[in-house]
Amino acid sequence: MDEKDWVAIKTLYEEKNISRAAERLYVSQPALTYRLKNLENEFGTSIFLKVKGGIEFTSEGIHLASYAEEMIKKLQLTKDYMLNMKNEVRGTLRLGASSNFAQYKLPKILKQYSNQFPLVQFNVNTGWSTEIMNLLNSSVVQLGILRGNYRWHGMKTLLHRERLCLISKREVNLNELTTIPFINYKTDSSLKNLITGWWNDRFSTPPRVTMETDRQETCKEMVKNDLGVSILPEICMQPSDNLYTYGLSYKNGEPVLRNTWLMYHQDSLKLAAVKQFIDFINKMKL
Repeated sequence: MDEKDWVAIKTLYEEKNISRAAERLYVSQPALTYRLKNLENEFGTSIFLKVKGGIEFTSEGIHLASYAEEMIKKLQLTKDYMLNMKNEVRGTLRLGASSNFAQYKLPKILKQYSNQFPLVQFNVNTGWSTEIMNLLNSSVVQLGILRGNYRWHGMKTLLHRERLCLISKREVNLNELTTIPFINYKTDSSLKNLITGWWNDRFSTPPRVTMETDRQETCKEMVKNDLGVSILPEICMQPSDNLYTYGLSYKNGEPVLRNTWLMYHQDSLKLAAVKQFIDFINKMKL
């Protein structure tokens, strides 16, 4: 087996479908099937079985997929440390970032870092903070930028604190929110719990939800068209939105804040590209 075999097995195990795995690998389905058949001949066993709608891995296939994932990680670590032995900052920075941070903050950060360290390449994963935490725990990424508070046993640095805001097309009285149409959006449990905690602190009845949207940007567009109000993190707001924003506070006057953390394993500090990025982002005003 070589690196291409490991990646093929890992991708197929994730997709449980040969055609989708081939698309992810940018190869034809016959080419992938041929490679998999050679692996089965090499090990003298079936790796998977065809079932309705896809495939199921055999016990031997599951073991092989686990081995492939482990070897991919070891190879990546070896590449990282080999590049790190040189006197210049270079290599691939594997970074995971929450979607909002990736959209509103990360491009500018990566551009400035790239200008200072042009030999560093980026491999970036974005998604909900819970997804980034999983990538960090499995060492798929070296650094994770997460929003909200999560249990983490490695190193972490507080990058930024921002306020949650009620947004509306027109002026509203916060004391009358229970009577105003409210627009929800899908988000991770950390933000949802923060919003729910504030609402329960201020009101004894639930919001009058009249619309559910798939993401925050869609929700904001609905608010722009005066279809209701919503609550968004401050990072999502732009001057061009032309919306009324109200910084939220609890009954005791304490502002409702959300933290953004940079998390990483201490061993990652041995890599110059990672250490330089941590120093770089900590010096920025976010």
